[in-house]
Amino acid sequence: MNTISFLTIPAAVLPDQEILVFGQRRHNYAGLADLTSRISAVFKQAGLQHNDVVAALDTNSDLYVASYYAAAKCGLTFLPLNYRAKALELEYMINTAKAKMLLVGDRYLELITRLRSDLTTIKEYLSLGNAASHMQKLLTLAETAAPDDSEAEVDEQDVSVLMYTSGTTSLPKGVMLSFHDFTAYVTANVEMADGTDRGTALVCVPFYHIAGTTAMMTSIWTGRRMIVMPQFDARTWLELVERERVTHAFVVPTMMKQLLDEPSFATTDLSSLQNLAYGGAAMPLPVIRKAIAAFPKTVGFVNAYGQTETTSSLTVLGPDDHRLEGSPEQVELKLKRLNSIGKPLPDVEVMVRDEYSNRLHPGQVGEICIRTPRIMKGYAGRTDDAALSDGWRATGDLGWIDEDGYVFFAGRKDDMIIRGGENIAPAEVESVLMSHPAIEEAAVVGEPSEEWGQVIKAFVVARAGQQVTADDLKAFCTSRLASFKRPEIYEFLPELPKNALGKILRKDLRKGAAA
Repeated sequence: MNTISFLTIPAAVLPDQEILVFGQRRHNYAGLADLTSRISAVFKQAGLQHNDVVAALDTNSDLYVASYYAAAKCGLTFLPLNYRAKALELEYMINTAKAKMLLVGDRYLELITRLRSDLTTIKEYLSLGNAASHMQKLLTLAETAAPDDSEAEVDEQDVSVLMYTSGTTSLPKGVMLSFHDFTAYVTANVEMADGTDRGTALVCVPFYHIAGTTAMMTSIWTGRRMIVMPQFDARTWLELVERERVTHAFVVPTMMKQLLDEPSFATTDLSSLQNLAYGGAAMPLPVIRKAIAAFPKTVGFVNAYGQTETTSSLTVLGPDDHRLEGSPEQVELKLKRLNSIGKPLPDVEVMVRDEYSNRLHPGQVGEICIRTPRIMKGYAGRTDDAALSDGWRATGDLGWIDEDGYVFFAGRKDDMIIRGGENIAPAEVESVLMSHPAIEEAAVVGEPSEEWGQVIKAFVVARAGQQVTADDLKAFCTSRLASFKRPEIYEFLPELPKNALGKILRKDLRKGAAA
């Protein structure tokens, strides 16, 4: 199935239904399908052929959405570029992908002008904005083009989206996601639009992230009106929820914290909000507990864990697990499970294995492995070292499964600290540190030690107005952690280094520890 069908099938049935809002521009199905057909014609007029790569460097917009669907309509591969990437990373991604066309937003024109001589495969540059004087504007070309009524026949294993990972530890890896991968994910998780009210989704995560891309597909297919933000801003997010009566949204942990800290939060009408999902990085327990208390009781929280390589979510912790109600024993159990990433989705199998590939019993920590029909086609230009036999894949994440099937995340395999032969998962230590009332955030890494191999160094951020010392934290950890798991070195920071989606940049912390 070509993913253009996510748009064209509902558009044929519900042409007048409003489906996409970006600023002052509002599109119904028919209008979005027409814009997509015209951009498709522009791509063909530029000489793009089946399976060619068209790249986009810009923040979110309605034109960005239409460009993806136009690429699918032509049977092209779409490359959504991380607009926060460094110049050398962008050059690497564009050249290794062999992109033929580059769509450029206004704020990145100067950067691309500097890089242009190094982008060896690009044949055509088009502007997604209005500021370019040396590029043709995509929207202008689309307005004058005759709509392209054809739809490319694609093989289900053709690459629909080439999505580069964040590259926090090395050069980005190009994840090849096929038309089948997206079709399997979308059709398994939402129903096709049929005119019933499916609510309104607010999309604030970038489209270069798998959560943004899948939101663009599920919303269009299921008939959930999609409000697109160019970039996240807490005050604007709250205003849009109130004005557009948003029912569904997804945020990363840093966004959640900014929403709670925004002064206008207390006076914003959030009564329309039904489902607030979060993921992309580990959510600090104090933040989600504050969110549960602060948002209306009608809001259903969902923790979604997944990977780009698996076309989005693998496990979810649902709304019922976030409702801290019941007997004291039930509340205690739910609080424990707030640290989990929930249970596998229906099309996902999960197991935990040790370093010898043995399947582990409940409660034992090992590497999380998954099997699902929507695992990526592979990495562009390199082998997938995580592929296992019988369709299984190693995630590189450590964790365990409890007796009831809940999966708990214990950190990245590469982040494991080995002290005197004992394996220590950073997440366990960090969870204890962040339960201290004076600590806002914490991250631990291994520091080289001649005696122990590694010792634990903790980087902590104190809450505003709170005073806490290393001795205070050492005493706090004494009764809560085994002796070999207690941090021996503490460093206080104003904030932890993170990427745009809130993932802690441990490589930066490790550099400091090694120095």
